[in-house]
Formats: sequence, structure tokens, C-alpha cells
Amino acid sequence: MKRKLLMIIAGFLLVFSSALKADEGMWLLPLLKQLNIDVMHQKGLKLSAEDIYSVNHSSLKDAVIIFGRGCTGEIVSEQGLILTNHHCGYGAIQQHSTPEHDYLADGFWAKSFEEEIPTPGLTATFLIRMEDVTDQINAAITNDMTDEQRNKAIAEESKKIEKDATEGTDYRGQVQSFFGGNQYFLLVYEVYNDVRLVGAPPSSIGKFGADTDNWMWPRHTGDFSVFRVYASKDNKPAEYSPENVPLKPKHFLPVSIKGVKPGDFTMIMGYPGSTERYMTSTEVDEMMNITNKNRIYIRGIRQEIMLKDMQADKAVNIKYASKYAGSANYWKNSIGMNKALKRLKVYDYKKVNEEEFSKWVNASPERVSKYGEALSLINEGINGRKDYYNVIQYIGESLFRGTEIVNIALMGTRLEDPLKSKNSEEIAKTSQMMKTRAVSFYKDYNAPTDQKIAKAMFRIFAENVDPKYQPDVFNTIQSKYKGNFDKYIDDMFKKSMFADSSKLFAFLAKPSLKTLEKDPAFVAANSIYKKYQELYQAMTPSEEKLEKGQRLYIAGILEMNQGKPMYPDANFTMRLTYGEVKDYFPMDAVHYDYYTTLDGVMEKEDPNNWEFVVPQKLKDLYNSHDFGQYGENGKMHVAFITTNDITGGNSGSPVMNGNGELIGLAFDGNWEAMSGDIVFEKNLQRTICVDVRYVLFIIDKYAGDTRLIDEMKIMNE
Repeated sequence: MKRKLLMIIAGFLLVFSSALKADEGMWLLPLLKQLNIDVMHQKGLKLSAEDIYSVNHSSLKDAVIIFGRGCTGEIVSEQGLILTNHHCGYGAIQQHSTPEHDYLADGFWAKSFEEEIPTPGLTATFLIRMEDVTDQINAAITNDMTDEQRNKAIAEESKKIEKDATEGTDYRGQVQSFFGGNQYFLLVYEVYNDVRLVGAPPSSIGKFGADTDNWMWPRHTGDFSVFRVYASKDNKPAEYSPENVPLKPKHFLPVSIKGVKPGDFTMIMGYPGSTERYMTSTEVDEMMNITNKNRIYIRGIRQEIMLKDMQADKAVNIKYASKYAGSANYWKNSIGMNKALKRLKVYDYKKVNEEEFSKWVNASPERVSKYGEALSLINEGINGRKDYYNVIQYIGESLFRGTEIVNIALMGTRLEDPLKSKNSEEIAKTSQMMKTRAVSFYKDYNAPTDQKIAKAMFRIFAENVDPKYQPDVFNTIQSKYKGNFDKYIDDMFKKSMFADSSKLFAFLAKPSLKTLEKDPAFVAANSIYKKYQELYQAMTPSEEKLEKGQRLYIAGILEMNQGKPMYPDANFTMRLTYGEVKDYFPMDAVHYDYYTTLDGVMEKEDPNNWEFVVPQKLKDLYNSHDFGQYGENGKMHVAFITTNDITGGNSGSPVMNGNGELIGLAFDGNWEAMSGDIVFEKNLQRTICVDVRYVLFIIDKYAGDTRLIDEMKIMNE
């Protein structure tokens, strides 16, 4: 059966229909030649598939990186210069900011290599190659295996494949599942650990519009930042050293200032994080009424408290800027997604798909045998995990992620066993690990803010979670504190060493089991973690049904659509999407053009609203029309939109023209198509891109950092 399934997958991968009109698809690079290249040439691509992805020669994929842990970046010079989004570099910019040198508010521009700031923990990851290993994985599993046995065998075989591919090198290998466990690829990466901050506009440019404009078009955000990869003198990955030198990349992208017009071919390469295009109606219902609903409610309360403290204190604002931005991003995404799912009737669309699938399955006894239980398994899995899933999300959003003192105290669970066994070596090792993490944690921690948030988070957890699913600590709050959450939290912050870095460091210098087990924050964290484990274990049978059902459903969809172009869901592996520059009509009688200009920045300016403050120097440049070589017909273009298919993780991805030249940086999707991770809406879905000319204008005219302009290969013809 597996052999036949592989033949089916191979069959549809080798057949490409030019009838696909929409620009849907996050395509795997090794398959471009078979699947996409002809249509891409018809649309305006001037390069070959080998120019885009090659194992043996320099190609575009060598200029595209994983930036940090969740974004994309691109190399734009022969000295390892990186462009990515401002919101991708935001954490690094915040890391280097202080009230005296507030790079978030004021921006930062290194005028020499020596001024570029090392950023510990920040990495640049290059894809070396991608290889189909489905046959090897399938050879390790059998039909009579349980799901647990199957997953164990896959994990063991994956480790062997990864080891064989990277032994004797500095590469990192990773086997990943595609098409719901019906296909597997080995990805080999090279990771550089010395990445330095080179430049960033002030947030009034790089984050202009902030939460109000997030996920919206028209957009006027200069969402970019500049970094550089450093390497050893032999051009290899190396930990930070003053002796390191700028990387000499295998490939870098030329930068085009020719501009864009409607119908222009565009392609984007990057690392889309996660899509769920094969989701069923039952899963859509769960997404809307549990996942998104909970996230919207919990984060909304937390962010309101956080923002109030940030606006009242500059030091708190710097500490919490990145946390707030990260939380708010997918809070608003969830709001927009639910609206789009309802408006576009995605649940009904999925029901129709399932009816067609069931009809196709039931037309053949062989298909019934193979795929007949797929949808029922998915439904049983979703319905069976409903209560547990809801509580687990509440624990994650309100207690682990939402309450910082609980999060840091959770580290203590790793120290508990070594202290009980009096294993001095493990005690020392774990204490050092906790100390290292604590240094980073307390740099951006404000106990009074967390104390306010904790009161709200514990209260809403108790109000919205059935008591039978609540951790034991909530019984303590009821019995000892008479349900007074404010009093309980005040007591915790007064007595816990985790609320005060000096007390925690003193404890770690001489750890004591008695001290740890009496600490109220540790007691709370330990109680919550035990309940989390209990719930997760209870949910496991339903998870196994869901996983099996999804695998069978997707396998059936592939067979059902044999001969049609198909692509796997995004899973933070390199993909390519192609499309065109195009306007759209979001609703009746409303038309959005394909670009925005600096005029719109000035129209939105509001000096009394932190989201829409415009720097005086930018206003001066605008009023004098001093746009240099980057303007077009007396206008300074800021952003444009395309029909490319992207999602989170693509932030910072290069938007390229048919010659493989950089024309923009992808940074957002549009509000009307926020359901795009589940269904691509061909008439509405757009990728929002900052125009690279605006990027260069800010670097050159606003910041005066002309050395960076000189370093790039600028194409104006």
C-alpha cells in the first residue's frame, strides 16, 4: 500500500496544469523544474530552476536565510549584509536598548564595521540541500505498527539519516514530515552564530501604524532592519570573536530600484511557518471557538495591563516592547482570522470538500478500506480532546506564558530531583543553567507589571476553567486566601525568590531543597505543571486518532487529486511562491491600489498617538522632495502588494523580480484574507511588501549611512 501511495504522490508531482490561475502554492525548491518553471517563465521569470535552487552551484537559495528562530532574511552584499523586517530584528534592537540609548525610539546606524553590535543568541541559518528520504523512512515502518510504534520508528530512522548526512561536518541535519506524514525530506543546514546589528530605523518608521495598522492595507510601515553575518577567517561558522570577519556568501541578491507596476512577476523565497490548508470543518470549528477565541480574550486583558505600564515608564517600555509586540501580533491575527473565516464561510467550504471526499471514497471498496475512517478519526480526535485542549491552552496563555514569575519558577522543577538525590554534579550543572537563563530573564522583567498581570491571569483562569481541571494551587487560593486572588498574588511576590533576581542568585549559589519547595512561586509552577502533564496525558488517545486521521485524509486527498498541482502545508522549511503585483477590491464599491507613498504617512500623522508619530527629519525630506534616486514621478513609494502566497515565518523574505533582483521585503498579509492559512482566497489574498526603494531611501537620505548603499549592487536598468 505504501509503495502505491508513493507512486501516486510522484505522479501528481510530475504533472503540472497551467490551468492554475491563482498564485496559490508554497512550492518545494527541488521540485521547481518538474512542477513550476514553465508557468513561472510564462509569467515573467528570466532564470532557470538551477539558478534558483542548486546543490552544486551558487543559486538564489544561498542568499536566503532563517533569521533567528522565526523569520527570513536575505544577503544583499558580498560582505554578508542582511536585510530583514524591523519586527524580526525587534528583539535584538530591544536587547541593545537602554533609556540612555533607546534604539527602539531613536534608531541605530553603525557607520563602520567596528560599530556593528554583536547580538548573542542571534543566528543566520543557510540551507545546504534538501533531499527526499521517504523511501528510507517507509522502509522502517510496517502496517501492523501502532501509532506510537510508528512514530518511534520514524524518529529513530530520522536520527540515523541526520547523522549520516552531517557526520564529519559542521552542518545540522533535520528530517521533516510533509503532507501529514506521507512524505519526508532531509534538510541540511549551516548555522552562523555571530550576527551583528548594523542598522534600524526608529520605531516611528519601522513600526509606523503599530497595532492599528498591523495586518492592514493600505500600509505605510518601513518594516526593515539591517544585520551582518560574521565568520571565522576561513569563512566558517564561529562563535563571536573580535577576530571574526564579514561572511563571504555563496550568493547575494542585487537590489533593483526600477520600481514595480501592475502585472509584474514577483517571487518570494523564505521560511513560511505553518499553514493548515488540509484542515477539516471540525478543525476549523475548534480553531475559531477554542484556539482563537481564548487567545483573543486572554491576550487582550494581559496586553491592556502591559501597555498601561509601558506608557507610564520608559524603562518598562523598553523591557516589554518586544514581549508586547510578539503577543499583540497573533492576538490581532486571531481576531482577523475569525472574522475572515466567518465572512468567507470557510466552515461550509470545508464541509463541501469533505462530502466530495466521502463520495469519492465510497465509490470504491479499496478506497473505503484505505481511507474510510479518516474523517471519523479526525472528528473523534477533535471532540475527544475538546475539554483538555481548552484547559491546556488556558494554562499556556494565562499561567505559563502570561504570568512571568510562574514561567521562571518552572525552572525549579529541573533542580528538584538533583536536590532530592543530592547529586552535586547535576545540582551545579542545573544551577548554572538556571543562572544563565535568569540573567536574560531579569534584564527585561518588571515585577510590579507582572504582579498586576498575574492577578488578572489567575482570576480569569479560575473563572473560565472547570474546577475539576484546575491545578491544586487554586484549591489553596480558595481555602487559605478565601478566593482572594489579589492577596494570594501579593503574598507570592512578597515571599518568592523568583520575584527578585538577587534572592534567586543567592539561592543558586547555595541551593536548598527545603527553600525551593517552600517558595510560593515554585509551588504554583509545580502544581500547574503537574496538571498540565496530567491533561496532556489524558488527551493523548484523542491526539493519536487525530494524527492518524489527518495522515489518511491527506493521503486520500492526494490520490483523489492525482494529476493536479499539490503542495504540502508550510512547516518552516524553505519554499518559493510566485505571483504578480496587483490591486484588489476588498468589498463592494471599495478599491485598493497596489502601492502606497510617503503622502500616506503624512496623512496618517498624529503627534498625540504613539503609533502615528512622524520624525521631523522624515517630514523635512518629504517637504523638500529630497528622495534622491529612489523616488518615482515626484513620489516616494513606501509599500506594494502582490498575489504571492505567504504566512508567518515569511516575514523578512525577499520579494524578487524575474531577474532574481530584490524589489521588496515581505512583511504582512491583508485583513480581508486572514483565513489564508486555512484556505487561499485568490481574489482577496495579498502579500504586503515594503518597497526596497523606501528601505534604501531611509538608509541613505534619512540615516546618511551611505557605506551600506555603496556595499550593495544597485540595479537601475
